[in-house]
Amino acid sequence: MNKSIKILLKWFVGPLLAVWLFYSLYQQVKAQPDIDTSIAIIKTLPFGAGAWKFWMVIVFVFVNWGLEARKWQLLLQVLQPVSFMAAFKSVLCGVTFSLNTPNRMGEYAGRILFIDDGKRIKAITLSVAGGMAQLIITMLMGCFGLIYLLTHSDASADSLGISVLWLRIFLCGSILGTLIFIFFFFRMNWLIWLLGKLPYADRFSKYMNVLETFDAKILLRLLSISFFRYAVFVLQYIFMLQLLQVEQNVWTGLWIITVMFWILAIIPSFAIADLGIRGTVAKTLFSYSSNTIGILTATFGIWFVNLFIPALIGSLLILGIKIKKEK
Repeated sequence: MNKSIKILLKWFVGPLLAVWLFYSLYQQVKAQPDIDTSIAIIKTLPFGAGAWKFWMVIVFVFVNWGLEARKWQLLLQVLQPVSFMAAFKSVLCGVTFSLNTPNRMGEYAGRILFIDDGKRIKAITLSVAGGMAQLIITMLMGCFGLIYLLTHSDASADSLGISVLWLRIFLCGSILGTLIFIFFFFRMNWLIWLLGKLPYADRFSKYMNVLETFDAKILLRLLSISFFRYAVFVLQYIFMLQLLQVEQNVWTGLWIITVMFWILAIIPSFAIADLGIRGTVAKTLFSYSSNTIGILTATFGIWFVNLFIPALIGSLLILGIKIKKEK
């Protein structure tokens, strides 16, 4: 990386992203209904009854991104082995860039700041593979959640205001899509061949071939880490909903959360601006509860601790890491 780019990152990108994150947070918070009530409720959570659940949500933030860092470290072993801490910092910088891009596509740009010149495009390919593993788990669990909604009266589609017919169509499409993703995940060489048929893809084939180095054991480890990370997401939501007294059967709530994650995964949006989308989806799926403020507060709280805080830390790391590299 040449000196001018380092200076740009060091003195412009990091501070600008930090300022932009605070401004975006202000705009998002201002647009939320009953935000004053939500903030007042959140302030009571660390010290009220069941405060341990709140602190577990905070601990799970580090577990969440720690698992993602371990997955990133595992992926990089075939390209450029890095320490866990380096992988962790890389992931946080990726979160910073992802919040300002459609469907978090900018995450790749943040992660490759830690990769040596000449290896960055291959690193993007590896990052896509990691994202594919997480998406497979999200799709698979979402399918189970949809089946639950269709077969249990306490979480029926009608009670959620969703057409049973459309829910069945969505389930069939989800199952088909999940099977296709699983097939290509374990047949990376076939995926590379298929992508190679796209126009101008031949110039990128040498970067995609790195995916062929993964055997079934590594791929299963990626899926396992992705599953544990997914379980952390679900537990965070369950704890927050319980803290905010959103009436729910834990089992029903669990499967509704899986459907919510699946819907959020396929809706195109900017992560910094999708708080409203998250709130709308959550209100729809948890419509059997009259505690709308509790649902929205839980959604805001999870978004804030899981995405905004890590993104803010990542924006500061961009400055610190670049200084270290220049010494």
